[in-house]
Amino acid sequence: MFSKSRINEPGPKQGEDVKKPEAAAAKPAMPKSPAPDFAASAPKPKPPASVLSSDLTITGNLKTTGDIQIEGTVEGDIRAHLLTVGETAMIRGEVIADDVVVNGRIVGCVRGLKVRLTSTAKVEGDIIHKTIAIESGAHFEGSVQRADDPLATGKAAPAAPAAAQSSAAVSKATAAAKGE
Repeated sequence: MFSKSRINEPGPKQGEDVKKPEAAAAKPAMPKSPAPDFAASAPKPKPPASVLSSDLTITGNLKTTGDIQIEGTVEGDIRAHLLTVGETAMIRGEVIADDVVVNGRIVGCVRGLKVRLTSTAKVEGDIIHKTIAIESGAHFEGSVQRADDPLATGKAAPAAPAAAQSSAAVSKATAAAKGE
């Protein structure tokens, strides 16, 4: 029913034919061909973050599924998995990333699942987030809005403020009606 593996068998005895081990060595050659398929499906290590140095100025949009660390100036929108804005960095445009760590300056809207403003951060614009952390000393001018899916740039995100405005208008109308 089950066969023994030749790996666990003891070596040939002195009186046995030497050709048997050669035949055994030829058989394991077949299983080696599927091995590269297995190795190819192994997960690849995560590449390091792309770094834009402090002497670099980019005019245009950046889009990646990886990580970016910006130390220079970007005039355009950025979309990434993890965005780290260095202390010397300046970004003018919309930022969309799963994780955003701001040490430098951003002028524009920031959208992220996790947004962190460190003590050296300067942000002028709205922040739409799922979770946010603002350290003491960070400069922020704009509005903060929590959203379950802050990365969605469709009409779903602006619908919440519109609903709040319409409910406020209904409340004012109700109050006015009671006052008459």
